[in-house]
Amino acid sequence: MVRRDNISVSVEIKAVNNRYLKISLRTSDGYASLETGIENRLRETLRRGTVTVFVRIVRQGNVSDYEINEQVLSHYVEQLNKLTIPVKLGFNTQIVQTQLLMLPGVVKETIESDDKAEIVRPIIEEAVSRAIDELQTMRQKEGVSMAADLRENSRQLLELITRIEQYVPRVAEQYRAKLNERVGRVMAEQNLTLDPADLVREVALFVDRSDISEEIVRFRSHLNQFDCVIADADPKDGCGRRLDFLVQEMFREVNTIGSKANDPEITKVVVELKTLIERIREMGQNVE
Repeated sequence: MVRRDNISVSVEIKAVNNRYLKISLRTSDGYASLETGIENRLRETLRRGTVTVFVRIVRQGNVSDYEINEQVLSHYVEQLNKLTIPVKLGFNTQIVQTQLLMLPGVVKETIESDDKAEIVRPIIEEAVSRAIDELQTMRQKEGVSMAADLRENSRQLLELITRIEQYVPRVAEQYRAKLNERVGRVMAEQNLTLDPADLVREVALFVDRSDISEEIVRFRSHLNQFDCVIADADPKDGCGRRLDFLVQEMFREVNTIGSKANDPEITKVVVELKTLIERIREMGQNVE
């Protein structure tokens, strides 16, 4: 709140996440002409979010700021005198006069609305600037906490993709052993022999179809870029959109890994990766 002489201005700003910037602004009656300037000031600083702004102006006027409209008051009195129904007023003269003054149009301000707005404009600008600064301070504190959380999630993603890398060499060996056992059992039942070259060829085809090395390399690359964006975050560079894009790319690579890798342990890790990436995606929606 800002107070100057007989004028006080309070500004309340509420902001929730939104992909775009949407501003809803309300001011006290008689000051609508200032709303455009206030909104422009907000757009200079804020880039996204649903922002609700309440500007309350209280002006303690002087006696000279008001005058009685005698013509309107006389009209009210004439109308009362014309009533054919007897009216018994159980009030003293002072109270009756006070009630008459409360009727619409009896008391009017000597200052025009535009003049009032110009008088209050610098005070409103100061109050709005203070409110924006407080909002930005709170958002920066929230951003520091969010960045720490995102870095921790990134570390967990790295651990999970490393686990998958460790599982990859044994997948081919397990497939070779299972295939050899199954084919050997069938061949023994039929009194046939298995050419080792055929087994090697089949295992080689399986390894080629289930190779996820490229997906892992790309995932690591996206993760490195993700960490760099967090470290050098700048709202002017649209880091929120960059993070969102990288999260989509990581999710795509994990989907491919899950569809190509024929291993239950890798499948379990893929589920963990997807869960963590989805959490990061939701958090990233709050980043400018």
